[in-house]
Amino acid sequence: MNEPTAARETPADSAPTTETADTTTHEPAPDSDAITAEAAEEGLAPEDLAESHPLAGDAPVSEQTPTFADLQVDPRIVQALTQAGIEHTFAIQALTLPVALVGSDLIGQARTGMGKTLGFGVPLLHRLAAEDDAAEAGTARQKGRAPRALVMVPTRELCVQVTRDLHDAAKFVGLTVTAVYGGRAYEPQVAALQGGVDVVVGTPGRLLDLAKSGTLVLGAAKILVLDEADEMLDLGFLPDIERVLAMVPDVKQTMLFSATMPGPIITLARSFMTQPLHIRAEMPDEGQTHLTTTQFVYRAHAMDKVELLSRVLQARGRGLTMVFTRTKRTAQKVADELADRGFAAAAVHGDLGQGAREQALRAFRAGKVDVLVATDVAARGIDVEDVTHVVNYQCPEDEKTYVHRIGRTGRAGKTGMAVTLVDWDDLPRWKLINDALSLNHAEPAETYSNSPGLRSDLDIPDDLTGRLPRAKQTRAGLDAEVVEDLGETGGKGRAKGGRGQTGHGQTGHGQARGGQAGRDQSGRARPNREQPARGSAPARTDNPDGRGADGPVSERPARRRRRRTRGGPGNGQTGEQQNSGRPAGDSSSEGRQAAGGNG
Repeated sequence: MNEPTAARETPADSAPTTETADTTTHEPAPDSDAITAEAAEEGLAPEDLAESHPLAGDAPVSEQTPTFADLQVDPRIVQALTQAGIEHTFAIQALTLPVALVGSDLIGQARTGMGKTLGFGVPLLHRLAAEDDAAEAGTARQKGRAPRALVMVPTRELCVQVTRDLHDAAKFVGLTVTAVYGGRAYEPQVAALQGGVDVVVGTPGRLLDLAKSGTLVLGAAKILVLDEADEMLDLGFLPDIERVLAMVPDVKQTMLFSATMPGPIITLARSFMTQPLHIRAEMPDEGQTHLTTTQFVYRAHAMDKVELLSRVLQARGRGLTMVFTRTKRTAQKVADELADRGFAAAAVHGDLGQGAREQALRAFRAGKVDVLVATDVAARGIDVEDVTHVVNYQCPEDEKTYVHRIGRTGRAGKTGMAVTLVDWDDLPRWKLINDALSLNHAEPAETYSNSPGLRSDLDIPDDLTGRLPRAKQTRAGLDAEVVEDLGETGGKGRAKGGRGQTGHGQTGHGQARGGQAGRDQSGRARPNREQPARGSAPARTDNPDGRGADGPVSERPARRRRRRTRGGPGNGQTGEQQNSGRPAGDSSSEGRQAAGGNG
């Protein structure tokens, strides 16, 4: 959910209990049949519905902000929100509702956790309800009707939560909300669409698949929402988004919500939005987050950072820890090196498939791993309690990113510890962050992994090395968490065809061992490792002994085997192609001769 939330209680924890001298009785658990029926209505898998939470107003909000009723929202929607404990608006909601309720295009820029879901959901439901009220009285909704509103989100988890929030907010206006997302069977989602829906919430890949098959008709869409647009860009979904947009009518209301506005998102907004109003909202106390967290800033050498980090992770009293990097490559590299040193570490970044990301998050929440290395975009929306340490492995881009990072610890009245490692090249950037937040760390001390000051500051024992002792390697690790085959995860994995879940060839991080043929995380066919690179000549099938390409490799000529080796000269080109300067797959006769010899 996008609303700022306090610590949520699980249904088991929140169920009221009655204690007697020798017994304790609990409220009955939700009926599994009821969960299944509700899931079918919303197009959700029962297991996904059970893991999400209903719409609830359990986050603090100022009573000085306007209420939804003050903003002239449909009384039936206000009634549903009031029943959920939601009356006053958050900053992003108070700013976007007056614009969105009248049908204007807008760009809402706010961090995850500031209430963007109702910022677009309430206007969306309000306008559809008003359209129904204006229709002839007694007109029954047609079965199989095409959706009038489309919401695109980057991940399955967000898709499920947004669907539940909109479904709960629309329960008194009679609008149907359905989710479509990868990793689950098509049949329930197709059945929900065929029954007729008003709002579809989906991930780009599954939306595109259903639209191409004709099951999902987008020609009637009047409202389009892109939620967490920058995360969709980071996950490689931009091509899918553009294809879906081509199927939606030109005349529509469009709302785009994003925490940041990178260049491609701005270009996308200009291409399909009509004079959008750009609205930015920040938390009132965002600059005060650092007051609850003890901070240390060190000037560290790049070659010593992993060793230094290994010492930090062995500090006394350390619990769950988040390590932030600026790049996806660095996040994976750091996680792999920590794992090699005996730490239970996992990575979360945009090059991972959705299944691998969710595997890492589940393992982190369950304590199977206690170190999560993440990029800023991939870590958005991660809400894990009891994070004791945050490490900025690379200097943040600006002061807002810094506050957002260290805000993962020191929550709900607890204290936390933040450690920032600054390279020499990043000193000017850090000084700007320090001055903006008045941190009194303008000149970080030059620090190495064996510096006495590091040990005394963070309470690190003196007799430690850069490897976690075997006796302390008690966590189950990432491999103890099952990877779900979500079928559609990480657009980059789909585009590159079979890179697996990590895209870095790392076992133990969600990629199947051995590189066997099958299907990648997108659900598309993955080529077998034995297949030649594109443009190389196919294996000969006219061997003297009658054996074809499936025969033993030793039966093939040595030169042929060398050409079939992946990662050869010229990125898949044969030596002859590289020397001749011809591209792989040259269709000319000379090119064919160079690529295949006499074959």
